[in-house]
Amino acid sequence: MTDPLSADLWPDVRPDAARRLMAAAVDAFAERGFHATTTRDIATAAGMSPAALYVHFPSKAAVLFAISRTGHERALAMVTAAAVGDDPAAGMRRLVEEFAAWHATKHRVARIVQYELQALPPADYAVVADLRRRTERVVQVLISDGVRTGQFHVDDVRTTARAILSLCIDIARWYTTGTRPGPGELGKRYADLVLGMLGAR
Repeated sequence: MTDPLSADLWPDVRPDAARRLMAAAVDAFAERGFHATTTRDIATAAGMSPAALYVHFPSKAAVLFAISRTGHERALAMVTAAAVGDDPAAGMRRLVEEFAAWHATKHRVARIVQYELQALPPADYAVVADLRRRTERVVQVLISDGVRTGQFHVDDVRTTARAILSLCIDIARWYTTGTRPGPGELGKRYADLVLGMLGAR
């Protein structure tokens, strides 16, 4: 049976058993941390035998990489789509609203995606690091466009881009189910803060 949450997070991952293992790993990593979690913990939480994990992933680290890579790919797609258009201020509002809301709505998996990077093997870390650089570059270009059109007033585009992304990412660290305001309203408030930080008119 397909887990609706895992299907929403990883619609392209097949088969369903692999998605269930990834969802179980998110829960286990969130509760115990990556290093304290065993492959048995993950498989048991997914309702499978310990050996079943190795049918779909060669190691616990491979599960983490699958979770982290897909999360960062989604982040890149999200900010790229939001930044499209001729109005940098409107694009930045969309970007922050959506990016912040996602880190609130999916706070449990987002914590794993964003804060377990150091546990990845070097080659896998390099893949994720590249996705992060590409995401940051989209925000940098959007800020630069806003500076050029006179909508934004900042001196250090690179640092500003990192600050904006960090604000949204940090939501996953403290947000829990039931936190108020809800994800949508929180995204709007963060967008207001960011546009103020950019000196948007």
